[in-house]
Amino acid sequence: MSYTKNIYEFDNAIEVEEKHTYRYRSPGMKREKKKKLTPAQMKAVNQKNKEKTCRRKLRKHFEENDYFVCLTYEKEKRPSDMTEAKRDFSDAMKVIRREYGKAGYKVKWIRNIEVGTKNGWHVHLVINRIPDTDLILRKAWKKGKVICQLMYEKGEFKDLAAYITKTPETDKRLRETSYSTSRNLPLPEAKKKTYVRWRTWNKIRIPKGYYIDKDSVHEGNNPVTGYPYREYTLLKLKRRE
Repeated sequence: MSYTKNIYEFDNAIEVEEKHTYRYRSPGMKREKKKKLTPAQMKAVNQKNKEKTCRRKLRKHFEENDYFVCLTYEKEKRPSDMTEAKRDFSDAMKVIRREYGKAGYKVKWIRNIEVGTKNGWHVHLVINRIPDTDLILRKAWKKGKVICQLMYEKGEFKDLAAYITKTPETDKRLRETSYSTSRNLPLPEAKKKTYVRWRTWNKIRIPKGYYIDKDSVHEGNNPVTGYPYREYTLLKLKRRE
């Protein structure tokens, strides 16, 4: 049986996805019976894919010491619904884009608008940092506080990707969320390799200068196709600054 390996390379991480190609089979390859996903399972798959896409955008387009921001709402300025909250964010972004443009920069962002079960509204925002970004954000956001913290790359933004893509299904404290990104964050293209010998699947090969993120290793049989898959992340021992 042959299988493909999709490799996504970043400055300090390599993500790998391996899966059966359907073209060849061998006696040593086991296939489970195909299963139809339940609605709950489909939601979990979609959430995993959203988190994966976010993680790759973070690794590709952002770096340590960019900003992770929380935009809060004063109680009397809370929106009536998510549509109004999106409009508030859009109005703020008009100011931010204008100020970034004046300084000769393009703004890049990822955000999640969240409202809790007790009606507490806030926006989590990742944004590329330029001189005076904190002042620009305070000028743009008039609904409440602007809390800025410098991003750090422990795990190469894996935890941050999970945090900023939260939903009521993943965090019971939330009632509703809205996730979005700027359009200038293209996903990296995968380098694709095909292996015709199934036995080469057995061992993960770790390049010199990298180590494997053990928590990133997931393998088993795809519930839809029934064929084996594996995915994992390699992290650089010495980060590239």
